[in-house]
Amino acid sequence: MKYNKIFICLFGLSLMLFGCQEDWLDRQPLDQVTEAAFFKSPQDFIVYVNRFHPSTGGTYSKGDIHTDIAISNISLPERLAGEATINDGPGYSYSNIRRVNYVIEKIREWEGDFEDIKQAAGEAYYFRALYYYSLLRNFGDVQWIDKVLEMDSPELFGTRDSRSLIADKMIADLDTAEMYLTAERGDGYSRLTKWFALLLQSRIALYEGTWEKYHNGTVFGVQNANPNKYLTKAAEAAKKIMDSGLYSLYSTGDPYNDYYYLFNMRDFSNNPECMRWTKMDLSQDIDSHRKLFYLKYPTDAGLTKNLVDNYLCTDGLPIAVSDLYQGDYTIEDEILNRDPRMDQTIFNNDDILYVYEDGSTENYITLFEREFQDMTHSNPTGYNQRKQYYEYFIYHHTQFEETPTLNDRYAEVLLNYAEAKAELGTLTQADLNISINLLRARVAMPPLELDNITTDPNWQYPDLSPLINEVRRERMVELATENYRSDDLYRWAAMKYLNGRRPIGAQAHQFHHDPGLPTTDGHLDPYKTAYPNGYHFNLNRDYLWPIPESQVRLNEHLGQNPGW
Repeated sequence: MKYNKIFICLFGLSLMLFGCQEDWLDRQPLDQVTEAAFFKSPQDFIVYVNRFHPSTGGTYSKGDIHTDIAISNISLPERLAGEATINDGPGYSYSNIRRVNYVIEKIREWEGDFEDIKQAAGEAYYFRALYYYSLLRNFGDVQWIDKVLEMDSPELFGTRDSRSLIADKMIADLDTAEMYLTAERGDGYSRLTKWFALLLQSRIALYEGTWEKYHNGTVFGVQNANPNKYLTKAAEAAKKIMDSGLYSLYSTGDPYNDYYYLFNMRDFSNNPECMRWTKMDLSQDIDSHRKLFYLKYPTDAGLTKNLVDNYLCTDGLPIAVSDLYQGDYTIEDEILNRDPRMDQTIFNNDDILYVYEDGSTENYITLFEREFQDMTHSNPTGYNQRKQYYEYFIYHHTQFEETPTLNDRYAEVLLNYAEAKAELGTLTQADLNISINLLRARVAMPPLELDNITTDPNWQYPDLSPLINEVRRERMVELATENYRSDDLYRWAAMKYLNGRRPIGAQAHQFHHDPGLPTTDGHLDPYKTAYPNGYHFNLNRDYLWPIPESQVRLNEHLGQNPGW
């Protein structure tokens, strides 16, 4: 068939909203489900929205790489170093948004009882907000598209909408999702609930509120910014979850192990803290070995001394002023008298590496010893991640093991609430006692007291209030390795605090297999050669990724992000 030039042009421009030609080819199956055989029963809507569920969880990967608390030995943090190029960013794809818009249109056309499809409708609105949240974090201003576009739709040539409008639309979608989704707690891995919609709403509102506050007056600022509107919404959404009584922190009363074992259960359905998890099942031939594979041996990723130094001592004081701090000659010294979450996050020589069950009556227990680390191709800092590891290695011939992943938990709700209230200037001691101090109580740490915050000469954000510094410290240590840190640094406009610095590791003398890595003051300094002057994040460019050049060529009205 011969296409005329006009059709070819329109086809090319339409790719802007569908990511790539492969995404466009997905359109045909969407058209097919409009036939008489589909969307004729409530179950059809559930079947359709099931396609989006892999987005809520997935295969485990080490978190927070390329931030100030974790680095990799196999790739350099080019964005932090100001070396990212216009070809390094993510794709500007609307393919999943189009699919969600499609089912929302079918929901509006439904002539049966809405109650029968209400759950599917709630999930559709949830996923639209989720997909737009990814675009917002990557690109800031984007186009808001809430309908299925045709070949001649004027939106194909439209301009981007402001990030605040996108945030408002996402929050509205999640208000709708909250109304439609089940109010039951659920099992955490199948159907979505209103509580999970509220968690995402709290996360998005906190992101936008702090972005507008801390980027105000910069090239990334928002015209007529109203951060308090979003911060208030973040606190309200979190408080609804807190007041539901459906969730609480996991605790058996053992402050030295509960935090560690929270992440290592084989089934989170009845875990009081779990809100969303990835279920694994060998009986269904699900390849579930990767979390174990990544964590069974120390490989390629290392936690940093910046994270280590931010754990308080057991008297509730920072290491710079506490008499309990034992120094950093060895990792074991550093862990002494420190917040128990540190020992439960980082391996030391007394930790069990694995209990190997081979079908016999014997278990083989190996202690984690640093002489077993071949650091020439593995951990660049010496601080190996223990959190999310599980020492019981069940042999299944193929060496796969059921290793479910805890993706979203109630602790984030408490931290979102405390941070939003602190940023609003309305955080009270009572608020702290129902949020951050519950997290501290689980690990037997002294509570945070508003009128008794000790000055830390090494606060990461010296120009901000003591309270904001301590709220951010709590978020760092509680959520370490869970993939929050990068978003936090960007929304806080915090990269200026990293510039001119490099991440360093533990004292090099304690490693038996000397990898020959550079050191500074005796500490492993893996980026010393690559970045002799530290990071040079481009403060006027790199907080957002560039709109891909291919998309700008297709639609010149998209424009480009600052500095690109």
